[in-house]
Amino acid sequence: MQPAAVLDEVVVAVGRGRRGSGEHRALDGLSLSLAPGRVTALLGPNGAGKSTTVAVLAGLTVPSGGTAAVLGGQPGRESARARVGVMLQEGGLPTGARAEELVRHIAALRGSPDTAGPLIDRLGIRQLGRTTIRRMSGGERGRVSLACALVGAPELVLLDEPTSGLDPRGRAIVAEIVAELRDRGTTVLLSTHLLDEAERLSDDVAIILKGRCAALGDRDTLSAGALDTVSFEASMHLDLTSLCDALPEGCRALEVEPGRYRIEGPADARTLATVTAWCAQHGVMPRSLRTGAGGLEELYWRLTGSDGASP
Repeated sequence: MQPAAVLDEVVVAVGRGRRGSGEHRALDGLSLSLAPGRVTALLGPNGAGKSTTVAVLAGLTVPSGGTAAVLGGQPGRESARARVGVMLQEGGLPTGARAEELVRHIAALRGSPDTAGPLIDRLGIRQLGRTTIRRMSGGERGRVSLACALVGAPELVLLDEPTSGLDPRGRAIVAEIVAELRDRGTTVLLSTHLLDEAERLSDDVAIILKGRCAALGDRDTLSAGALDTVSFEASMHLDLTSLCDALPEGCRALEVEPGRYRIEGPADARTLATVTAWCAQHGVMPRSLRTGAGGLEELYWRLTGSDGASP
């Protein structure tokens, strides 16, 4: 079976910014395939090209080179619009519209008016009443955008940060919906900056850096290649020099993002004892201290570095 969506060797030039001596490119030789009926999590630091990838697949951005194909043809073509649902991180909704009316209108345009009601109830859209999109909070707009992406039972769903601005109950509903889409055989691209969300919801993972794909494959297979680690949370920007000196040979300590620390190397009793002793000596109270294979999180930080950029 052919992939439900393919983005192959796409190069997208954005604006007039420059990287080094060349033109700044949001995507630069990105090769990415989505397996049909599976959920692919799209990860990468801010500016890596995640939102641009979604925009290209949705037909909202035209690549300056390479090829992009969705459901066997050019992204954004009329014959694919009813088969692809898109939730953008920002924008995409008419600001003067009212939520329920908009969802029902889009469902009707896609020829499936009966799909609107269940989503309106489930996502709490009816409670928004006659409030227009422009007057809604970010979380409220997100719920409306998600409903608009899902009406009509699309074959491919593109979700760009679908849980951004949502409360815990809203995030749980999104997780339930993504699982149901997978069970129905829908292909899903889930762009997210939450590593735990990607670990929990995805079948496959794509990590992009500077517009290129640094890792792509089955989530469990990629995670299995991660190193053993000891990790903990504490105050930001601790001086780790003495900890690095005290650790067994082959280990290193780093702050992967402000307040989150990882010790790479054998996650054995000696390493753990060194970490806890160092914390006690320096008055550091470690939170969420854990050991074992780092999984997807460790792989992500190993590929993207420890400069504090968020996924």
